[in-house]
Amino acid sequence: MKPFITLGQTRTPDGSNFSLHEHDGEYFLKLNGRQLMSTTAITSELLLAELPCKALGRVNGARVLIGGLGLGFSMRRALDFVRKGSTVEVAELLPEVVRWNREFLRRVNGALLDDPRVKVIEKDVFEILKAAKPGSYDAIMLDVDNGPTSFVQPENKRLYDRRGYGIIKRALKPEGVVAFWSACEEKGFTDELSRAGFLASAIPAKAHEHAKRFAHVIYLGRKTVEEEETPRELPPPPRRGGPSRRR
Repeated sequence: MKPFITLGQTRTPDGSNFSLHEHDGEYFLKLNGRQLMSTTAITSELLLAELPCKALGRVNGARVLIGGLGLGFSMRRALDFVRKGSTVEVAELLPEVVRWNREFLRRVNGALLDDPRVKVIEKDVFEILKAAKPGSYDAIMLDVDNGPTSFVQPENKRLYDRRGYGIIKRALKPEGVVAFWSACEEKGFTDELSRAGFLASAIPAKAHEHAKRFAHVIYLGRKTVEEEETPRELPPPPRRGGPSRRR
């Protein structure tokens, strides 16, 4: 039996152990020994990018933000859709994960980090969103947690409250889409997104192509054009020399 080989380890900001492993040609990312993702189950990571990005092939200069590099599969799928001249920003909190992709995972997806459309930002995605100008992104994909109630880092809960939704919505262009990866169904999450002003939906996702059941969920929130963003038709000016007519 081939052994698991530890290729790299680092510490997250809260002190947890984050590690990369290889076994029989497959790669695994683990947090405190618990598997987070692997090259054996990538279907939902691909779908996370496909759902919000599939319409961007018609958009010149599209701008996309991915929270969490991981093994690079969501980045790869986003690049399948966006045109030349577009930008896929990848926010990764841990510099070691970027290095592992370039060194150990180059044949997986790491070579795509050299794609001229890719911009890697070694920073917390929440801070990037908070600093973004209004209407910066056509699509935002967040794969930083196991879901809106199961956080990899405690601070990530900032993404899943009223203020966090407002920051995300502000960073999206009109009709832009945010996609959240979740390990399982989160009851009430679509209602939360709806209350925050998104057109919300939930798409079941398989862990791998041949799975018999849908294990994960991709939650989508489309930014709708708010009433105050729509110019209102002004009443005609009053006639000179007489009173205005108001209905």
